[in-house]
Amino acid sequence: MGRYFGRKLGIYALTFFVAVTINWLIPRFMPGDPVRSMVTRAGLQDPAGVAAMQDYYTRLFGFDLPIWKQYLNFWGELLQGNFGTSLWAYPQPVGSIILAAVPYTLGLLLPAILLSWWAGNKFGAYAARKKVLDNAVLPVWYILTATPYMWLAILLAWALGKVAGVFPVGRSFSATLQPAWTWVFIEDLISHWFLPFLSLFLVMFGGWAIGMRNLVIYELEADYSHYLGALGAPQRLVRRYAFRNAVLPQVTGLALQLGVIIGGQVVTEIVFDYRGLGYLVLQAISANDLFLLQGVFLFVVIGVLVANFLIDVVYVLVDPRTRVGMGGAA
Repeated sequence: MGRYFGRKLGIYALTFFVAVTINWLIPRFMPGDPVRSMVTRAGLQDPAGVAAMQDYYTRLFGFDLPIWKQYLNFWGELLQGNFGTSLWAYPQPVGSIILAAVPYTLGLLLPAILLSWWAGNKFGAYAARKKVLDNAVLPVWYILTATPYMWLAILLAWALGKVAGVFPVGRSFSATLQPAWTWVFIEDLISHWFLPFLSLFLVMFGGWAIGMRNLVIYELEADYSHYLGALGAPQRLVRRYAFRNAVLPQVTGLALQLGVIIGGQVVTEIVFDYRGLGYLVLQAISANDLFLLQGVFLFVVIGVLVANFLIDVVYVLVDPRTRVGMGGAA
């Protein structure tokens, strides 16, 4: 097992290197001059002052260096935990800006992923055994899973936010409040959190429910299920075995879908002006802030890799066949 996870760590290390390199390159292919955008926001009118400031920031951020040296400097700073300085929120460091936004993103993403996966698997398995329920809810699930995250977010914001006025739309909490451990702030925080969470939950729920429903039907029609039934095993036991076998592909599917889910999270935050990493991506693109953009993408890359590694560990724990295979290989 140790050799297995050693190989896995090697693969993840190589993936991290390639992904970070691509992450460094992509913002530099963005149209526009980041330094010019920064100087323009300063509002200077004097041409000589504009030229002097542009030259100063070009040297300060290292844009005057050859591209290969910028790349090596990037890795040198990254290994020291330095993500650079934001052009959009100069002179704040990128790391502190991301750390301030991460709690809002994780507080939205983790409950949506875990609850939708759990509820989707439970409801999908139940619908596979109840034909009437299956016929009633299956079209709804297909609609949900086919709905783009952004479109559902806009629809919920319009229906429950603007028209019904049940939930606030915009920001992570009211602009009149300051973060504090008080019931007033927590209640306001939850009210702003609910609609983005609901839009993510519903789309993911439909996909997990359809997947589990199809898998359970397949397992119930497998030879071992019919054999257990012929031996007189209770139907509850047969369904339990079917569910256990069906949930394994769902664990793998969770790892494969993480990138899509995080992409949906980003656009959902943008729709609701939720002050997480999606909000930072929008601001970074608007301000040509390549340091902030690559910092956010770097955090996403690390998060996806760590989550996939944890899912690999969970898969080994829940599937005895994997452990037997690794033992035989050793």
